[in-house]
Amino acid sequence: MAKYTKASLDNVWTYSIEERKSKVRPNEFAKPIRSGKIPVSEFLDSLPNILMGEQFRILVDDIIKARKKKKPVILMMGAHVVKVGCSPLIIDLLKRNVLTHIAMNSAAAIHDVELAIWGHTSEDVASAILDGSFGMARETGEFINGKILEGVTNSDAGYGEVLGRAICEAKGKYRRYSILATCYELGIPVTVHAAIGTDIVHQQPSMDGSATGELTFRDFRVLINSVKDLQHNGVVLNVGSAVILPEVFLKALTVARNLNYPARGFTTATFDMNRHYRPFVNVVQRPTQDGGKGFYFVGHHEILFPLLAASIISRMK
Repeated sequence: MAKYTKASLDNVWTYSIEERKSKVRPNEFAKPIRSGKIPVSEFLDSLPNILMGEQFRILVDDIIKARKKKKPVILMMGAHVVKVGCSPLIIDLLKRNVLTHIAMNSAAAIHDVELAIWGHTSEDVASAILDGSFGMARETGEFINGKILEGVTNSDAGYGEVLGRAICEAKGKYRRYSILATCYELGIPVTVHAAIGTDIVHQQPSMDGSATGELTFRDFRVLINSVKDLQHNGVVLNVGSAVILPEVFLKALTVARNLNYPARGFTTATFDMNRHYRPFVNVVQRPTQDGGKGFYFVGHHEILFPLLAASIISRMK
């Protein structure tokens, strides 16, 4: 005899599977690729129409819909997006009039400038921090900090515009890879959102805190001006920024709504290698809680962003 009494299942009621609401059906499954070379649009259609496969397609369609309706598509980006080689894809989307505003942290701006002027970027931090040489490349600090200081006294332009113009005026040999320069040439807003003390140019003698703060504050106001137009079908993409841009975006959105702009009913999406608190609540969840859609895609930028860019282009008429 067993020590423990077992519940009887004799009187449990059941019902037909035909009556049950099921969440998965074969018509939503992935479709095998029939040949070695297929259009991107066919590959996109081959993805399962379930969970992230369905959400990815919705996002692509929402981006295209936004541009057809002349609504903003704002790309917020961290530095890693540049470091893994996605700049040409962003530049292509800018030239195709898909992206209407680029907001980046100042680390992304540093990599962009180094690539545009010198054709290389991204040092070995682990070895350089041992002897205190990390972030001490003189030319990088003097170029960026110098242009910021000039900009604060000679114009009312913000951080992104000042650097974009400086790259163009310097005729950077590799400026074709520069998001900052491309935005400046196309007249598309590009904003740089700095947190003082977070970047290598803040370590050097050429750093001016008041100038840096003033120019990044100007760019905050430029971002507000773009965010205010997000109502009904706009899109915000956050790619690779875990803290700074989610925080800046939430404040920009708050100001826009405080000024009575109806910035609601838009789509947001975060792409990152891990799930983070601030991108989830400040980009995906809170801004869309009273109307809109929010998605979170986890994976490597060097895979997901090319897939996103190719999917958008394949769907464009």
